[in-house]
This record gives sequence, C-alpha cells and structure tokens, in this order.
Amino acid sequence: MSNILGISGLDGSIQFKKAHWPGLDEREYRMSQGHDSAAALLVDGRLVAAAAEERFSGVKHTGRFPENAIAYCLREAGLTSNDVDLVVHAFDYAPLKALYSLDRTTKSYYDEVLSPDAVSRQVRRVMSTAEIRHVDHHMAHAASAYFTSAWDECLVIVLDGMGESESGSVFQARNARIERLSVISAADSIGILYSLVTFHLGFDFNADEYKVMGLAPYGDPGRYRRVFEEAVVLNGDGTISIPCLRLNRTREERERYLATRRYLEERLFPPRPPDAEILEKHRDAAAALQECLNKTFLHVCGRFGAKTGMRRLALAGGVALNCAANGKLLRSGFFDEIYFQPVAGDDGAAMGAALHGASAAGEVKNRRLPVPLLGPSYGPQSIDDSLREFGRKIDVRRFRDRDEACRTAADLITRGQVLAWFRGRMEFGARALGNRSILADPGRPEMRDRINGMVKKREAYRPFAPAVSLDEVHRWFDVLPGTRFPYMICTVDVRPEHRSALPAITHHDGSARVQTVSADENPDFYALLKAVGRRSGREMVLNTSFNVKGQPIVNSPCEAIETFLSTAIDALFLEDVLVTRTPVSGNQLVAS
Repeated sequence: MSNILGISGLDGSIQFKKAHWPGLDEREYRMSQGHDSAAALLVDGRLVAAAAEERFSGVKHTGRFPENAIAYCLREAGLTSNDVDLVVHAFDYAPLKALYSLDRTTKSYYDEVLSPDAVSRQVRRVMSTAEIRHVDHHMAHAASAYFTSAWDECLVIVLDGMGESESGSVFQARNARIERLSVISAADSIGILYSLVTFHLGFDFNADEYKVMGLAPYGDPGRYRRVFEEAVVLNGDGTISIPCLRLNRTREERERYLATRRYLEERLFPPRPPDAEILEKHRDAAAALQECLNKTFLHVCGRFGAKTGMRRLALAGGVALNCAANGKLLRSGFFDEIYFQPVAGDDGAAMGAALHGASAAGEVKNRRLPVPLLGPSYGPQSIDDSLREFGRKIDVRRFRDRDEACRTAADLITRGQVLAWFRGRMEFGARALGNRSILADPGRPEMRDRINGMVKKREAYRPFAPAVSLDEVHRWFDVLPGTRFPYMICTVDVRPEHRSALPAITHHDGSARVQTVSADENPDFYALLKAVGRRSGREMVLNTSFNVKGQPIVNSPCEAIETFLSTAIDALFLEDVLVTRTPVSGNQLVAS
C-alpha cells in the first residue's frame, strides 16, 4: 500500500530567462521549458485527485511549483504530507548535466531550475519524508497514455515541443512495461515549429496553438504549402527532420529561435502584431501549417504502426491535443483503436509520473481513464459563503434537486440564454467537459459571435464544441451509433443535412470537436442534455470552458460568480442554485 504523488513543471524557468535576457517581448519568455505545472495523487494504484497549479494561482499555464495543487490532492485524499511515500517529477535532466556545464549561463540554469537538486529543494519545502524520484519527460507522457488505456499491449507515441532533449518518442508497451523504440530530436520538433508559426501569426508561443488550429479551416493551404513541404522532411524510417530549426547556431539564436523566425519571415510575411487584423495571408498560413501537421502526424503514426504491426495506438504530448490532426488520424484506418489521452499536455505528465512510479512498485492498475473529473468540488457551505459575499449584486433561486435545476437550465438554453454551469468536481486538463462550462443553444447562428465577443472576449473566428448525449451522437455526426468521444479531443464531420441547423458548433470545413456524454461518465451533465432534448428535440448544447480570455478555467464558487458578473452570461448555476444579476432598480436580495 502506498501514496504516490506525481508533479510536473519547472519552477523558475521564465524567471531565469527574464533575469538573463531582460527586455524581450513578453511573449518571448514563453520560449522556455516547464509550463503547466500540476500534481496528481495515486493511492494504492488508484488515481484519486489531480489538478493544475494555474487553477489555484490564477496564472494561466504557470510552471511554478504546484504547491497549491499538491495541497488540494492531499486534502481530497484525507492525507498529510507525511503520508506521501514517493514523489515523482516528470522531468529528469540528470543525464544531461555535463552538457549544461559547458558555459556559465547554462550551468546556472541547470543548477537553479533543471537539476534534481533544484526540484528536491522545492519538494522539501512542503514535505520532508517522502522519497523523491525523477522520470524522463516522454516516459512520463507515455505512462500517462499506456496505464490509462486499459490495454495490455499497444503502440505509444509522444509528440510535443520538447522534453529534456526529444520532441518525439515511440514506445512499444506490453505486460505493464514500456520500451522505447525511436526518438525524434528536439532539433526536429514539429511542436516547436507549430509554436513558432503561432508566434509569427501574433499569438503566444507554447500557449495559443489551439487558436491557429481554429483559424486554419478559414484559409487556403495551397498558398503556402510549398513552404511547409520544404520545412518538414518526412523520413523513410517514420521520423522527421526540420532543417530550418537547425539554423539557430549562436546562443542568442537558440534561445529565441531567431534564425528560424527570419526563415519564416522570408518565406511567409512579416510577423503579425498581436493586436493587428487577421488577414487572408494569416488564415492561409494557418491552413498550410495545419495541413503540414496533419501529414506529419499521419506519417509518424502510420509508419511506426506498420513497422510494429500494432493495431492499437495510445497518444500523449501537447501535439496530441490538436483535435484536427487527431480527427485525420482517426479516419486514416491505420489502427483499429486509438486512445487520445485527454490530459495530453504537461499537466498530464504529472499523472504519468505518478503512474510510472506505481508501475515500478507493481501497484499500477491499467484501466481506461474516465472523464477526468479529478479536481475540487464545493459543498453547500462553500457555495453559501460565496453567495453572501456577492449578496447585493445577485439574485438567488434555490431548487429542490438536480432534476428541477436541469429543467430550468434547459428552458433557459432553448430560449436563447447563455448559461454558466458549475457542478461537481473540476475537470483535470485543458477541456471543460460539463462541470465548469458555458452552455448555449448550438442551433442559433448568432451564438458563436455573441459568446466570443461578449462572454469569452476572444477572437471572433474561434469555434465552439458540441456536447451531445451518447444516445444521439450518430444522429447529428458522421459516426457509428454508440461511438464515444468523452474527452472533446477529436474532430468528426457534422452530417451534411444538419450543418445549417447547427451553425454555432460547425466549423468552416463541416467538422466539429464533439464530446459525447453518457449517464455512466457524467450523470448530472447527461441529465441536463436529456432535459434540453425534451424541449428542443436535440440532446445537445454548445459547450465551452467557463473562463474569459487569459484566465484559467474557474475553480471555486467565488471565481465563478466573479467571472459571471464580469461577462454577458445570462445566468449561473452553482449546483442546484440559480444566480442572476440583481436588477438595478430591483430588490437587493441577500443569499441565506
């Protein structure tokens, strides 16, 4: 019996870069390692809690030591820091110590940020007795995919920006063992190239890649196709080479990818300032980049699938969060089954680190990860305390039970209102899957622009996802009955006859980032979809994360109310409580 804590992130990475490279464009400081820190806790091989540090600190994508996330995990399990037997960190830079000792700056970076000693000093601040281990970053990702796949044997592929020195790793997993077959160097990283083009298009490196994915369907890939065909070489052995990333030879060039950025400017256009208008050329570049990623993804997965003969594939790493590429892979026919680990980014590496530690102890149980509702929940007392804090600004209506709340919410949605839905445990990972969500009617053509502009306060082109009952997914989308997409991590085609009736969730290319909901995976959200179906004839809602631009998804009731009041959301449901704004001339109601 043991309690194993996995952690991710590299505390001080951005701070080190700011100290040694002052005066850069603020966006350039994200060209660094160790963001999206998180903690995940296994008790006797069972995942009981996991959360990203950003949800507690309010700093999106933070890489700070996940002290708050750790405290939550222990609290959720009823443990103290002294009860933790093992802490496993999802990076291991020790094998590269000699390489980082070649000059004074990199040596300082290793000593202060990357080294096992630096991480251990952070851990010892919050717990003094646990053993501390470190696992290779891509191995942590691989463990996060394999040990939550429920498969005894599969191919595992990890693609991201970079781990310690790799950007891609291919593994063969069987009998609870993971064997590395091949590696793609960080100098040939499709993730870094995608991030650099993201930066070139005026978005944030290592943060806004999903915005480029959303922009791509509006462009013509043919305009810049040759640029990316020349940039990425698909090797016969299933690996890739990206010569333009190897142009960075000086220390300054490597730190900021300056030579690659010049390469992109010469072949595309000058960098777009973040606040500038998005033009046709920007859309076309996004389309060509996404097409390149799709081809690269299919190449790596397809070649290694054929080489190993394995018909099951599990994926992790930040590139595996690209829903469009995932959709292409799913439709390729290369594999009989594909598992897209839903917390594929570096927050999920904390879960993988814990699972890797448990596997070494022979404790891990390979079971399919359910909808990852692994974060905090808040009871009636916490909700009441928050309601009192905002008492003069809000009206409160309480319902007898969930079903009454769902009926009222369904009525508001079908009447065209935008709702915030806060219920149960917070999701772990980048997607809001029905517990910290903004919901609306997907059949209203004005809804996308309304939510983007007045609620989310983000780019107007950005698409939204549909959440649909598992019973009806085949009715609206081109999939077989009962096909599960519980994680909102893959695009499928909307049936052509329904595209015009679902304008708020149908992408420009006719696809949608679908999420299926079933009674066994999320009974409360499923009950809401059923209630919506009884009113509209369609068991579906538009589902997007409950936050605004630049803010992590809300965690607590207090954050939920604050965000609700700062937006044009019509109503907020906190469990079985409906919150609306107090009319300016109405009675000032204080929650009791």
